[in-house]
Amino acid sequence: MTSALRPADATETEQRPGRWLALSVLVLAVLLVAVDATVLGLATPYISEDLDPSGTQLLWIGDVYSFVIAGLLVSMGSLGDRIGRKRILLGGATAFGAISVLNAYATTPEMMIAARALLGVAGATLMPATLALIRNLFHDPRERSLAVGVWGAAASAGTAVGPIVGGFLLEHFWWGSVFLINLPVMVVLVLVGIRTLPESRNPDPGPWDLASVVLSLVGMIALVYAVKEAAAHGLTAVTAAAALLGAAALLGFVRRQLTMPKPLLDMRLFRSRGFSGAVLADLLTVLGMSGLVFFLSQYLQLVQGRPPFEAGLAELPAAVGAVAAGLVAGRAARRHSVRTVVSGGLAAVGVALAALTTLSQSTGYPILGAALLVVGVGAGFSFTVTADVILSSVPKEQAGAASAVSETAYELGAALGIALLGSIVMGVYRDFASPAGTPAAAHESLGAATEAAKAMPADPAAQMLTAARDSFVHGLHLASGAGAAVLLATSAAAWFLLRDQEL
Repeated sequence: MTSALRPADATETEQRPGRWLALSVLVLAVLLVAVDATVLGLATPYISEDLDPSGTQLLWIGDVYSFVIAGLLVSMGSLGDRIGRKRILLGGATAFGAISVLNAYATTPEMMIAARALLGVAGATLMPATLALIRNLFHDPRERSLAVGVWGAAASAGTAVGPIVGGFLLEHFWWGSVFLINLPVMVVLVLVGIRTLPESRNPDPGPWDLASVVLSLVGMIALVYAVKEAAAHGLTAVTAAAALLGAAALLGFVRRQLTMPKPLLDMRLFRSRGFSGAVLADLLTVLGMSGLVFFLSQYLQLVQGRPPFEAGLAELPAAVGAVAAGLVAGRAARRHSVRTVVSGGLAAVGVALAALTTLSQSTGYPILGAALLVVGVGAGFSFTVTADVILSSVPKEQAGAASAVSETAYELGAALGIALLGSIVMGVYRDFASPAGTPAAAHESLGAATEAAKAMPADPAAQMLTAARDSFVHGLHLASGAGAAVLLATSAAAWFLLRDQEL
């Protein structure tokens, strides 16, 4: 096995003072990203009402952040290895807060999409730097497992805090206020981080290869765009050209890395079955779950009629389960084995998603709450352990690049999941049978239908909304079933790919 794949040296016993205080700053960065991702879903009905985006534009608002961040994570993780992870983290956090203001005051769908794309550029600097700094702060494997668990729990806590705080703001202010909550978090992060975070970088990184950056960005965005458009509109000449461009750019990226003495991303990392298996598990897990996550807030508000704050509280069990599981995942993996914890967690998520295929407009909350709790517990176990596997598979000098691969899998899975599963939901929804006089815009999104009903006579409006909601729920059934199949297949694959893997 090459030196690039050696596990963390068990003799690394030097412990940095103040490492747990430094971890609290990294937790704030994770919260910044997690809160932003969750409040978007909650604010989607209000954005639809105010900006009046088409169905395609609404999907772009949801996934353009993931498209851009997936294309830049590897480059930004490698840049942090070169110029310093503390520097790129604090600079990215400052930009993230400033660009959040652009999101808050967007006045057109196009402006909103552009603001989300810029936020992706800033977000690409945050997550790889946080995991890489954990790898360099915590040399003891057991302490690092706990730190990764806290890191994962913070991300899950953000998914709980986001909807609750966002729901409160949406009931009292305009939808843009949900993006402004990033600002106080960013200010605290930067001021405390300057004093507590140590600087770390690769002592012999080589140059930051701009050609590799361009190939990675073009390849990721073109390929994901092709999948999204093919899922929404079928295979066309444009989507085929985008797919070929993306595949060619990524192939060029890989070949360039293999020939460079100091590559942007060391492709030898993928020779490790544990590393590759953990990355693949993360990608497919997020792909299977993301359609549900994106449309759940719309289901709670527009189908079941819950106010925003109540809808935020309704999503709380998933975050509570993930926080609890994340904090004990490392200990469980050492006691029962990595593959048992990861595969078991993914199987639990798959079963819970399958249970959601029974949802209806009148489904009681106990069923939904129980399913979300199981999703949270399963995901918390899986994501925490796979992150630990990825970090422990590489030397600390390459922690940024390895963390970026992990986050790229996560963001790519989110983008593909929203594109594929979201297209299933919207494809089914658009075909609902509507009474005469229904505006064409009502078929673009459930939010648009809800808005259109206000200008229709009472009886046709009620018929149209019932048909639209039934169609939306049917699409959600299909997306949940597809997600369940993906999760169960990923659970089986992880059982074989992660055999003999230890933390």
